[in-house]
Parts: sequence; structure tokens; C-alpha cells
Amino acid sequence: MSGGQLCYSASRALCSAASSALSRLGLSSTTPNAGVYDGTSFQASGSLVESINPSTGETIAQVIQASPEDTERVISSARKAYLSWRNVSAPKRGLLLREIAQTLRQHKEDLGLLVSLEMGKIYSEGKGEVQEIIDVADYAVGLSRSIGGSVVPSEREKHFITEVSNPLGVVGCITAFNFPVAVAGWNLALSLITGNAMVWKPSPSTPLTAIAMTKLMSKAFQAHGHSGALASLVCGGAQVGEKLVNDRRVELISFTGSEARGREVSMAVAGRFGKSILELGGNNAAIVLPNANIPLALRSILFAALGTAGQRCTTTRRLFLHSSIADSFIEQLKKAYLSTLDRIGDPLDDSSLVGPLHGRDGVQKFKSAIEDAKKEGGEIVVGGRTKEMEREFKGGNWVEPTIIRFKDATKAEVMKRETFAPILYVSTFDTLEEAIELNNDVEQGLSSTLFTKDMSSAFQWIGPAGSDTGIVNVNGSTSGAEIGAPFGGNKSTGWGRESGGDAWKQYCRWSSCTLNWSDEGALAQEVKFE
Repeated sequence: MSGGQLCYSASRALCSAASSALSRLGLSSTTPNAGVYDGTSFQASGSLVESINPSTGETIAQVIQASPEDTERVISSARKAYLSWRNVSAPKRGLLLREIAQTLRQHKEDLGLLVSLEMGKIYSEGKGEVQEIIDVADYAVGLSRSIGGSVVPSEREKHFITEVSNPLGVVGCITAFNFPVAVAGWNLALSLITGNAMVWKPSPSTPLTAIAMTKLMSKAFQAHGHSGALASLVCGGAQVGEKLVNDRRVELISFTGSEARGREVSMAVAGRFGKSILELGGNNAAIVLPNANIPLALRSILFAALGTAGQRCTTTRRLFLHSSIADSFIEQLKKAYLSTLDRIGDPLDDSSLVGPLHGRDGVQKFKSAIEDAKKEGGEIVVGGRTKEMEREFKGGNWVEPTIIRFKDATKAEVMKRETFAPILYVSTFDTLEEAIELNNDVEQGLSSTLFTKDMSSAFQWIGPAGSDTGIVNVNGSTSGAEIGAPFGGNKSTGWGRESGGDAWKQYCRWSSCTLNWSDEGALAQEVKFE
């Protein structure tokens, strides 16, 4: 489709849904949308880009990206807003988060629909992504009356020692296309509740969802009399991201993306002694023991391998089966996969289970991985091809869910590489120790799961000689984490933690404070200096 055409007539119904959702969210499908928000207005002066519907290849709408001057203005505005916001008490910050959660509840269906249109995930997953933000905002409201540091007993009389958390400053949040709003929502909730401002740079291919969410949140800021610059937006590409990463006024960078780019971000931020939270690659494995609940394992693996068309960072990409059950399990999984082939389609159709890949480059990477797997001796059990669609969906990025079996996983280099596509590599093992070694034999360390009814195996799996990933599950999917636990991975996944647990502490400037309320100047460790 040519760049000037909007809502091609062959997909009139789909574009009607897009136009209606865009209108209700304050966006336009006919005139360019400004992808910059500085707390006062949406104004942008950079280059023009198109948001493409991955289901059809058509343009949904156009967006004006940030120029260098726009980015500078936004960072300055966020810094100014932070200087005021840091003095607001945490419980009062919580009132704003509660308002944001309520606003998103009211617009969950429309924003979820836009996520499906722009990213390509099925509608229930689009709505689920918005629900994640609501859940984290509610969680942050609870934190508003409980965050604090520990009190430590002092060895000196009439001395008081405590940890004090203060706001950090401006948080730069750079997100990826596969979760176009949720990850920003995690970061925003924790940034705001700890007293910071946030500047968000979304993926260049999902700007509309970012603009829509920012517009919704700006209403909550206005209602509470606070600057919208606390949740600023700069749409753009590498130039905008580099400005955020290298600017000393941005104390923390939360980056979600590839390992290669994450390494560059980490080095740049460390070079100026800033803080970073990295959420990078995930080459996640599921292990099935002979004593597992097989129907449960099949259902869990099917969702984890095919959800979001294999484009979650927690997608199950490797499956290790005990040799005694491998043939039977693969046959059952093959039947389950074949049953999904007729349910690949329009993400807005409730019967669809698998949507398109997000971009054309994803289709090419899918093809390359299939060819590499064949060269390394992989046997295609099911799938392995692009999928031809009819009518308005002919221009979309469609592939078949694929299972590839290897006799020896240690010799399959393609298994050690993350491919953002619905490809599941399968191999076998004979002992749990062997399976754990296979699980850990990749550079990434995000998520993993073990299916077993044996408690000894389960505790070995989660213990020091078990899985080395940041998310270690038993009898559950590698994907679909709840917000109350910290989310993140180890090794080249980046060691970052977001969402629940103690993740909020990373958004603070911590001080150890000793208060002497005596008239003496006693020294620690019984040191005498007289």
C-alpha cells in the first residue's frame, strides 16, 4: 500500500474499527498525530512516520516524531515537574495513581483494541496488557502507604540508624513493540509513586498506543492539578533514544529491547555513572518429567509457545522432554498445533488464537531460523512455512506455528538463539540434571518452567543447582507472569527487575542515615581519637 493511502477499502470493516477506536482515544486516522507531549501540549516537529497494521500491511495513521529540539524541551519540562513532585507525600501521589488506574479501566476496551491493531496480538491479550497497567497502578497505590527503609540497631548509645529513600529524578523509559503499553505502565507507576518524573520513548513501530495512553493519563494529571510532564512522551527512533541515554539529567534508564542494543545502552549509561534497568532477550525452556500432569503441560506449553505469535520475551522457545515420554508428547502437541492453524487470523476476531508477526523483518527472521534448523538436522514436525491469507489480510505478516525436533540439542546452535516467532525447538533428556544443564546452556536467563509432581525435583529445580533464570516456575507457563512478583532475568537478559517485589527500590536515591541525639561523639568499632 502506498504511503498516502489510509484505510484501504478492501478492509473497510477493520478500518472502521480502527477509526472509531482512534477517535474515542483522541487520535486521528486522517491527519498526522503529534508524538511529543511535554506536559502542556502535544506538539512535534520531527519526521513523519506511518503506523502499520501488521494484519493487513495497511497504514492505520500517521505520527510526527520528536526532533532534537522537541526531546530537549521534554526533558527540561520533566525535570521541572520532578522538582515539584518530589515534595508531594507518597500517599498523595497514590491518589493520582488511583485516578490513572480508574481512567484506564474506563478505556480498557478501546486501548486494548488499539494494541491489537498496531502490535498484532489478539484482542484478549491487548486488553490483558492494559489490565497489567491497572494492576501495577493499584499495586503502587498500596506502596504509597508502605514504602520505607529499615531501622538498624546502633552499637552506640543514643544513636539511631535508618535507611531513607528519596526520589531519584527523571526516569527515561525505552520500550519495545511487543508490549507497547504495559512495560511503560510498570515503569510509570513505580516512577511516580517514588516521586520521579518519566520520559517515555516507545518503539517507532507502535507510536499510536503510546500517544493514546499518554492522552488518557494527561487527563488524570489535570484533574489532580499536577504537571503532565511527569508522564512525558517522545516518539522517535535511535536519535531520540540516544539523547535520553546520554543525558545526565536522566538519572535512570529502563530499556527493553535486544541484547545488542541493551549492551550499548548499559555501557553508555554506566559511562556517565547513571542507573539502568535492562529487560533484554529471553530463550526460555520448558522441561517435562515422566511424572508430570501431561494435559496441564500440553495446555501451558501451547499458550507459552504461541501467545502473541511467539513474540513475548517469555515465550517458550525450547522444550526438553524425558526420552520415555517424548514421542507420545510430541504427537499430542502436534495435534494441538494443527488445531490452531484454522485459528490464525484477525486479532479482533474472538475465534483467533494467533495473530500476525509484528513486522516484515520478523517474517524474514522466521524463514532464516527455519532454514538454519534444517541445515543443523532439525526435523519439522509441524508448520515451518509462511501462511497465505485471503482478502484484506493478504498483505499481513502471517506464519505457521512451528515445531522442530532435534536429536541432540547440544549440537543445535539455532536453539541457543532467540527468534521472535512461533518456533518451538524440541529435544530429549534422560536425567533432571541433564535437563537443567540444557536449560542453562544459553546466554539468556529470563524464564523457565518444570512440569513434575515430584517435590524433590521441584525443589532441586528452584534451588542453587537448578535453573539460572530470573523467573523459575513449576507446573506453569514460562509466560503470563503476575505483577506482584518482580519481573526480569539474569545473565544477558540484563539482571533488571520491574513491576512487583522490591523493584520499586531501584527508582529511589537511598541514604543510610545516622542520627546522634546524645551530647557525646562516640565512634563506631570502639575507635578512640582523643
